This record gives sequence, structure tokens and C-alpha cells, in this order.
Amino acid sequence: MDQPTPLDRLPEAELHTSRARHFQVIWLIPVIAALIAVWLGWRSYENEGPTIVITFNTADGVTAGQTQVRHKAVPLGTVRRISLTKDLGSVEIAVAMRSEADSMLTENAHFWVVRPRLAAGNISGLDTVLSGSYIEMDPGPPGAPRKTRFAGLEEPPAVRSGEPGTAFTVTAQRIGSLGSGAPIFYRDIPAGEVLNYDLGPNGDGVTIHAFVRSPFDKFVHRDTRFWNASGIAVDLGAQGVQLRVTSLQAALSGGIAFDTMDSQDTRPVMPGQKFSLYPDEAAARAAGYRDHLKFLVYFDGSVRGLAVGAPAELDGIQVGSVTGIDLQFPTNGDLPRVAVRLDVEPERFLPESQIHLEDTFRITTGLVHRGMRARLESANLLTGQMLVSFDFVQDAPAAEVTREGDRYVIPGTSGGGLDSVTASLSQVAAKLDALPLDKLTQNLNDALHGIATLVNGPDIRETLGSVNGAAKRLPAVAQHIDQTLAGTDRLVASANAGYGQDSQFRRDITRLLDQLGDAARSIRLLADYLDAHPEALIRGRTARDLPP
Repeated sequence: MDQPTPLDRLPEAELHTSRARHFQVIWLIPVIAALIAVWLGWRSYENEGPTIVITFNTADGVTAGQTQVRHKAVPLGTVRRISLTKDLGSVEIAVAMRSEADSMLTENAHFWVVRPRLAAGNISGLDTVLSGSYIEMDPGPPGAPRKTRFAGLEEPPAVRSGEPGTAFTVTAQRIGSLGSGAPIFYRDIPAGEVLNYDLGPNGDGVTIHAFVRSPFDKFVHRDTRFWNASGIAVDLGAQGVQLRVTSLQAALSGGIAFDTMDSQDTRPVMPGQKFSLYPDEAAARAAGYRDHLKFLVYFDGSVRGLAVGAPAELDGIQVGSVTGIDLQFPTNGDLPRVAVRLDVEPERFLPESQIHLEDTFRITTGLVHRGMRARLESANLLTGQMLVSFDFVQDAPAAEVTREGDRYVIPGTSGGGLDSVTASLSQVAAKLDALPLDKLTQNLNDALHGIATLVNGPDIRETLGSVNGAAKRLPAVAQHIDQTLAGTDRLVASANAGYGQDSQFRRDITRLLDQLGDAARSIRLLADYLDAHPEALIRGRTARDLPP
């Protein structure tokens, strides 16, 4: 067993003063991490913008923490919270915006959710099928008061801020198939869109806000005409059925077209200038005529098929149109009549230098004295539409041109349109009723009875019996005719064999004719010789007379 060491023999401890330790490199890691955290915190604080609230009808396609707010594909914020409003009628979306978007948050800013949309005219938002929906921001013109609560748009705006162009106002009685986003065409080229529309102050019209892009807005002048180019136009004319479609989008969602026609007024217009919307191109062109001759025609019969806007023609050429149709009841107890108001545009058929409105009464009076009358004519037999035609009627009763207010009254006459056809048919029916059909029927029955008696009489029966007997002898007659024809054939064959081309008789006759020819030549030679030598009859032919 070991003995313990005495205390006096234990080694004494030596006290050494420690030197300062050197800086260790590993300590840099937490320092750098702290600096990065401070820098990131500062950057986050510096980039953090205000939190805004956007109200939508639904949060379809929006996810908290994921859905971004973008402008021109640049992220400007992220959705932080989605909640219902107190009345549960809409959704509030809280968005943490970045600091660079602070100057864009004004009253002119608009927000909408970009998602796949299928409209009548186009398809948009297909890129979100894979990437997901996002909220698009349109900051609008700068300089407006700042704002942090916004009402989101349920549909994308037709025109974004900053797009070059001009906005105009178009007024109409009704819009038909037009709607927001409907295209605007200039000579069939897409030139703008319909922004929106609203009713007039009294609900008596519609105001359409239209936007025409640059450079097409420079073609809008004071005399520019806008007309409805929606749907499909069908023309039934001399060239057959013609279909006119401005574009497939206009046929589906409606559209507007404009043009300046033939006007010389090319002065530019200010933004917001008001224009009228005409129902079609023909009405828009007619509105460009400045001079109008106002006439009034009274018709005693029906004017079914005649409508406001129907053409007024002279010799088949349109010179004006119908502007009004009224039914009037005279106070003297006469039958009611229809008053048709017409506007004739002399620019349709006369150059501007030859238009003198002060001569209207004199010229109209002269034409009426020569037999000019207004009558209704059928414009289209399929649709029953009517027009007013100025025709010169022969032996027309005397009439004078009068004036009622600002209109000249032209005498009207019947004899045109479906009413005249109906009247003619009525006259034919009356004449048919006047015919003694009963007596004609009785006479026809008597004639048929006489024919039946004659056919069934003994003379006809005897004649038929004789014909029947002759018919029975026809086979024997035919056989006799066949035998006669056979004998005739044999006779012809025998004659051909005895006197034909190859018969002995034919050959003998041929030799005889040849010999007679030789004898005739010898006699002709003898006659010629005696004529030259008559003395040969006495002394005969000498040697010197012989040919050498």
C-alpha cells in the first residue's frame, strides 16, 4: 500500500500571467451574417411601399402570398390578405406594394385580374393558363391625388393610359349590338375601340365614348360621319344577293365605322368632339348633303311598306328620302289621308354651281304642269318595302303647287305598288263575276250531250263497222303488195342482165357506135379534100395531092 506524500514535499505551483489571445478568423462568420441581416432588413424596409386595398366582386384566381400586381410584366406588389367585406357583397384584397409604385397610386390608377377570357370578339389572358392569374395595374396619367383604396375593374379597359390616340363622343338613339371593346373601323381597317357608353341625362339617347388610335385619329374632321357597322348587311339588287361583312368581330360583337366622305373641311377636331351615329353608311353619306328641298305629298290610299328613310326617286335615280309619315284627319269630314314628307338633296344630281334654292318653286311648278306626280312604287317584292317615285303621267289632271309652312306640296297619284296590283286583281275578279258562267256551263253541257249522242248514233256505228271490215282486209292487201314488189324486183334484174353494163347487147352497141364514128371522120376528110380540090371528081386524085 502506497504511503501519502508529505505536504512539505509537494511541488509548488507556479503562477504564470497569461498573454492576450489573438483574433480568430472564425469569428468573422457571425459578424458577416449580422451585417447581411441588417442590410437585408434595410433593403426590405427601403423597398417596402404602402399597403393598398382593392375591392373586387370575387377573388377568383387570386391567392394570398402568391398573386402579384404587375405593370408591363414588372412586379410591383404581392397579395398579402384576402377578406370579405362587412356586407359580404364583395372581396377586399390587401396588397403590399413596392416603394417604386408609390408615385403610381393615384386616383387615375386602375386594377383588374388578368385571367383567360373568351369574349365575342377576342380571346385574352391565355398566358395565365400556365403561370396563373395576376392583377394588372394601369397607373393612368400622373399628377392626380394619392389614393390607397381602389375599386377593381371586372373587365380589362379597352384602352390603356399612354396609348397615343384621341377620344371622341358619339351620340345615338340606340346602340344595338355595340358594347365596350367593340372595334372602330376606318375603311375596313381596325382603328380604335368603344370605351364605354351611358344614357343621356333624360334617358332619351345613348352617349358612346370612342377612342381612335394614332395615326387614324388625324382622319377625324368636323365633317366626319360615324355609322353602325354591326352584323351582316344583305343587298337584293340587279346583281343578285350580296352580303357585306366588315369583319367577323363586328358581326359578333358589333362595330362602328367612320369616314370623311367628300367634304373639303379637313380642320382637326379637339378631343371629346361630339358626333352622331348613323344607322348605316347610306344614311351617313346622305347626312353630308347641305342643301335640302322640302316637299310634302298627300296619299289617299294605304302606304303600307313605306318607312322613314325610304328613297325618293326620279327616273330610277335616288334624289332624296322620306323624312316623315303622318296620318291626318281633315276637319271638314273628308276621309283621312297620309302626309309624306320628303327631303330632296339637289347635290345628288346637280353640281354645286347650278343649285339655286330660290328657283325651287318655279322649277317645281313647271314640272307639275308637265305632268309630274308622286306615286308609291314597290322597292322590293320580297320584303314589301315601298318608295316614292316622281313620274310624268300622260293626260294628268291639272294641278298646282302650293306651300304649307316650309314645304312645297306636290300632287300625288295612285297606280303604283302592291295596291295597284291588288286593285287590278279586284277588277279582274269583278269582270269574272260579271260573266254569265251559269249560261256558259249549261251551253257546255248541251254541247257535250250532243257529242255523246252523235258518237253513240247509228251512223257512227255503221262507219265504224265499215272501218272494221276494211281493217280485216288489210292483211290480204299487204300480201298482194308484197308479191307485186317481188315481181318488180325480178323484172329489174332481168333487164339489168339483158341490157346492163356487162351484157352482149351493150357491147355490140358500143362497137357499132365506134364504127359510126370512124365513118363520120372519113366522110369529113373526103368533104374537106373535095372542097380544096373539086377537080378530083373528074380527073381523080393525083400523086401531087398526096401528103409528103
